Amino acid sequence: METLLLIAGLGAVTGFLSGLLGIGGGIVMAPLLLYVPPLFGLEALNMRTVAGLTIVQGFAACVSGALTHQRFHFVSGPLVAHMGTSIFVAAALGGAAANFASNRLLLAVFGSLAAVAAVLILVPMRQDLEQPEVQELGFSRSRAVGSAIGVGVLGGLVGQGGSFILIPLMTWFVRVPTRIAIGSNLAIVLLSTTAALLGKAITGQIDWLLAAPLVLAVVPAAHIGGRLSRRVPVIRLRRVLAVLIAAAALRIWLSILLP
Repeated sequence: METLLLIAGLGAVTGFLSGLLGIGGGIVMAPLLLYVPPLFGLEALNMRTVAGLTIVQGFAACVSGALTHQRFHFVSGPLVAHMGTSIFVAAALGGAAANFASNRLLLAVFGSLAAVAAVLILVPMRQDLEQPEVQELGFSRSRAVGSAIGVGVLGGLVGQGGSFILIPLMTWFVRVPTRIAIGSNLAIVLLSTTAALLGKAITGQIDWLLAAPLVLAVVPAAHIGGRLSRRVPVIRLRRVLAVLIAAAALRIWLSILLP
C-alpha cells in the first residue's frame, strides 16, 4: 500500500510538470521511480519495471495535456500528422525491442538522450514568439519526419514517448516556435506513447497494479499544469525544462558510472 501511495504522489508531481512543459513526463518520472522508493525504505524498482510504468504515465499525461493545449490553439494539425504517424511505427518497434536489452544498456540510452536534450533546449531561437499563429506555421517535412523516427525508436526502448528530446529537436532543428512545439508535442507523443505502450503490454513489461495509481493522479495534475502553461513566459518554460532534463541525465549517469 505504501508503494502505491508513493507512486500516486510521484505521478501527481510529474503530471503537473507534463502539462506545464508539454512533455510526457517520463524524463522526470523514471528517475523518481528509480531512486525515491528506497529513500522511504521501500523495495527499489528495476529499469524494466520503471520503463513500463513511465509509458503508462506518459500516455495518461499526453491525453490530458494535449486536450488542454488544444483549447489554446497551440496544436498544429499538419505537424502532428507528419511527425505522429512516423513516431508511432518507430516507437512500436523500439518498445518491443526493449525486451531484449539489458538494464544497464537501457539506462545508458536514457541518460544519453537526456544529456543531448538538455543542451539543445538551451540553444536560443530567433523570433520565438509568445503568441505564435499556428495557422501560419511552416516547417521542413523531411526534418520533422526524420526527427520523429529517431526519437520514436530510442524513446520506445526506454519507455519514453520521447517528448523531452522531441521538443528541443522541434525548436532547434525543425524551427517550430516553443509554444507550438509544446502544444503539438503532446499530441505527437501521444501516438508514440500508444505504440510503445502496446509493444510493452504485448510483451508483458507492464505491472498494471503499480500503474493504476499513476493514471488516477496524472490526469487531473496534467490538466492543471496545462492551464498554467500559457501564463508562463517562453524563456522560463525552456529554462525549467533544461534544468529538469539535465538533473535527470546527471543522476542516471552517476548510477551507471558509480553503481
